[in-house]
Amino acid sequence: MARTPSNMLPLNTAAPDFDLIDTITDKQLTLGDIAGEKGTVIMFICNHCPFVIHVNPEIVKMAQEYQPKGIGFVAVSSNDIINYPQDAPHLMKQKAAEEGYTFPYLFDETQEVARAYDAACTPDFYLFDSDLKLAYRGQLDDSRPGNGVPLTGSDLRNAMEALLKGDAIDSNQKPSIGCNIKWTAD
Repeated sequence: MARTPSNMLPLNTAAPDFDLIDTITDKQLTLGDIAGEKGTVIMFICNHCPFVIHVNPEIVKMAQEYQPKGIGFVAVSSNDIINYPQDAPHLMKQKAAEEGYTFPYLFDETQEVARAYDAACTPDFYLFDSDLKLAYRGQLDDSRPGNGVPLTGSDLRNAMEALLKGDAIDSNQKPSIGCNIKWTAD
């Protein structure tokens, strides 16, 4: 398994807008459509990455817990589907149903959104505040496939809790680690 870290987009960066197809509903969605009243989690994931498969149960649990509290959630897959057909939109829709996603699962065919967010790996997590300014980026927690560390979502959870309480979010943030985004040949 390749272990690619996040690029760590600078804190306070404004969330780049997007207009992508939601593979679950087949509707075009923008950042404004999915933004939460109190914050927004944007996750770059894919179907086949073992790191994403490992964290799927926790991201589903967290979305179910925090969406009612005003945090919007969205997942984006930017992988090259020519060389990685298991990440194709119709299979994204199937994966969302299997996992019980309660959030949109968007397909970034041109990879422009991944580039705008400087996303590097799957999973890659971003938490934006109510003004869509970056408050947290990095790992879900210290758990990785096979390392024996329990999956808790503690890093992202702590950031969301601080955001909801109006507390400062610790700026000492660890990059996520995962499979590299599968870029198309230029």
